[in-house]
Amino acid sequence: MSNNKKPTAAIVGRPNVGKSALFNKIAGKRISIVEDTPGVTRDRIYCDTDWNGKEFALIDTGGIEPNTDDLILKSMREQAKTAIELSDVIIFVADLQSGPTANDADVADMLLKSGKPIILCVNKVDSTGALPPEFYEFYELGLGDPCAVSALHGTGTGDLLDRVVELLPENREENSDEGEVVKVAVIGKPNVGKSSLVNKILGEERVIVTDMPGTTRDSIDQYFENRYGKYIFIDTAGIRRQNKISDNIERYSVLRAKAAVERSDVCLIMIDASLGSTAHDERIAGLAHEAGKASVLVINKWDMIEKDNSTAKKFTDDIKSAFAYMSYAQQVFVSAKTGQRIDKIFELVNSAHEQSAKRITTGALNDVLSEAVARSQPPTDKGKRLKIYYMTQTGTKPPVFVLFVNDAELFHFSYQRYIENRLRETFGFEGTPVRFVIKNRNENEV
Repeated sequence: MSNNKKPTAAIVGRPNVGKSALFNKIAGKRISIVEDTPGVTRDRIYCDTDWNGKEFALIDTGGIEPNTDDLILKSMREQAKTAIELSDVIIFVADLQSGPTANDADVADMLLKSGKPIILCVNKVDSTGALPPEFYEFYELGLGDPCAVSALHGTGTGDLLDRVVELLPENREENSDEGEVVKVAVIGKPNVGKSSLVNKILGEERVIVTDMPGTTRDSIDQYFENRYGKYIFIDTAGIRRQNKISDNIERYSVLRAKAAVERSDVCLIMIDASLGSTAHDERIAGLAHEAGKASVLVINKWDMIEKDNSTAKKFTDDIKSAFAYMSYAQQVFVSAKTGQRIDKIFELVNSAHEQSAKRITTGALNDVLSEAVARSQPPTDKGKRLKIYYMTQTGTKPPVFVLFVNDAELFHFSYQRYIENRLRETFGFEGTPVRFVIKNRNENEV
C-alpha cells in the first residue's frame, strides 16, 4: 500500500544520473539531498506535488546497481524495487553524457517486468535547439520515445509531467471521516535503532537497516495505521555532535532531522540502553523540547541488558535525572529487534498528542491559579510583591498560557515552575511541554 492515497510516480535509475535534482525541480523545493557523490540518496523520499491540477505523490529513490555485492547498494536496490511496487508510473532517468549503459539495460529489463507504465527520461540535455545525435541511442533500451530534460535548468520537465499525469490513475478516494493522522518523528544519535524500530512497526523493510552508523541520511515519511490510529512516521538521520559533522551531506542531514522535529506532532527520542543516556542524547532531546513538541523517551535494546529486580527502577531514575528539564516525557523500555513493548509506544504517542492539544477554560485555569497563590504567596523584590491578575490559554501543541501581572520581572522562574506543577497536577499535560507568556498590565486596567 502506498503511504499516500494519491496516485504515485517513482523516479528510478542508476546512481548519479540526476534523479534527486529532477525530484527537487518537480517538487519546487529542496527536499532530497543533492551532491555530486554517487549514492547520496539512499532511501525513498516522498513528496506531494501537482501538475495542471492533478495531484500526485512523487518518490525519489536511491540509485539502482543491478549487479552488486556492496551491502549499501544492495539495500538501495531493494528500496528502489519497493518504490516501483508502490508506484503507478515509473520515471526512469538516464544520463545523456554517459549514453545508455549495460546497467541501464539491466534496470530497463527490471522495470519492464513490473508491468507498470514507464517514461524514459534522458537527463542532462542542457543545450537548446536540436537534440544531439547521442539522444537517439536511448531508443535501444526498448522503452519507447525518450523524454529530453535538463533537471539543472528545468527544460523539458513540463513535457515530462504532461506524460506523467496522462498515465496516472484517478485519485483514490479518501474517507472524509478519517481520524487525524499523527506525525511522529523518530530522533536520536546514529545507530540507536531508529530505522529498526520503524521497520518493526511497519512490518516491512521500508528503511535501510545495517549495523553501520549513519545509514539513514534523509528523513523518510512512512504512513501507517493500526488499531491505535493513523500515523506518519518520520525516520531521521542520526544526529551527530557538531564537531563530528565532516561533510556537507552529513550537515544537511542534521538540518533535515531538525526540520522533521519541527513538522512532527510527537517526537520519539531514542536512547541506547546498552550505552545509557549521554550528554549528546540530552542535547538531541532538547531539540524536541525547544520546539515545543510532545515527546516520548524510547529506551531501545532493552533485551541486551542483564537485569535484576532493581534494573528498571535504576535506569528510570537515571533517565529522569538526565532529562530533568523535560520531566513531562514518559519512558518506555523496548526492543526494536524483538518487538518487546512496541504497542506501548502507540499508547504513549496517542496520550502525548492528546495532552499537547488539550484546552482548558479560562475559568478553570483561574480557579487553579487562585488556589496556587493562596497556598504559596508570589515572590517579592525590594518590597514589591508580584500580583497575578489572571491566566488564559492562547494556544495548543504545545499548550500556551498567558499570565497578566503587575511586573513581569518579579515573576521568577521558580514561581513559574510552581504554577506549571500545579497545572500539571490538576489537568495532566503528560508528555508535552507547556509555555508561559508573562505580560505586564496596569492595575487600573483590571
